[in-house]
Amino acid sequence: MVITESNSSMVQTLITRLSKEFSMKDLGDLHYFLGIEVQANEKGLFLSQMKYALELLQRASMIDAKPISTPCVVGQHLSTEGKLLSDPTMFRSLAGALQYLTITRLDLFFSVNSIFQFMHAPTEDHFGALKRILRYVKGTPHHGLQLHQQSTHDILAYSDTDWAGCLHTRRSTTGYTIFFCTNLVSWSFKKQSTVSRSSVEAEYRSLAVATVDIAWIVQLLRDLHVTLSTTPKILCDNQSAIFMAVNPITHPHSKHIAIDYHFVRELVANGTLKVAFIPSHLQLADSLTKGVTKPQFFLF
Repeated sequence: MVITESNSSMVQTLITRLSKEFSMKDLGDLHYFLGIEVQANEKGLFLSQMKYALELLQRASMIDAKPISTPCVVGQHLSTEGKLLSDPTMFRSLAGALQYLTITRLDLFFSVNSIFQFMHAPTEDHFGALKRILRYVKGTPHHGLQLHQQSTHDILAYSDTDWAGCLHTRRSTTGYTIFFCTNLVSWSFKKQSTVSRSSVEAEYRSLAVATVDIAWIVQLLRDLHVTLSTTPKILCDNQSAIFMAVNPITHPHSKHIAIDYHFVRELVANGTLKVAFIPSHLQLADSLTKGVTKPQFFLF
């Protein structure tokens, strides 16, 4: 169990009370927890999974593999075609282990998400993609998340979409990152549940998904009695999607979009959320590097 508080005397009081009710041992300052290494530095806390990553490479018999600079090939899309693996057990085991590694390794998230879509029937090409990820991990086991000490409290999110990126279903992939001050606290890359008929619809759906996560974080901060310095802001690179978010008028071409997604408009209208334009996909990739030490990002 991890106990944290700005007042050290309150922490000690809680530990003393718990020790009277339960048999427990105080291990002192936090250094290692559930496979995550915690290192205090002049900036704050650095979270990594180096030990876990090296154990994963050893388990895959790739501890001596040649490192590679990227976790996936840019523009390459995996498919269901190809020779099926005779025994997919190892593939599924390593893929599951890689998923846990993404707790502190956002640079692996999209690549791992891609191979996870073929867990039911993995092929040799999928296994090759998994090995490429492991070769990337071999060269970057020290990467992780840097959490900075901050005096201000604000939320900034980035939203993006790969429209019709899936070659088989033509569903789009939603991607977003959320920063609390300069600390990366939440992210997701997930295939949308329905096919979007336009890039505007796909981007608008991504805005809605990111907004749900922002609303949850705001509520959590409210429960912790943390007051935000400014209104949460979400950045998007599609001006039409932004227009839909701030304009309460329903246009004929957007009537088919589920009403559930239009709650973004309500939050914008009452001042709970701000939506702004960001000019390029590259700025989203640059934003991700704020929370990760020397990553290589290749999105969609």
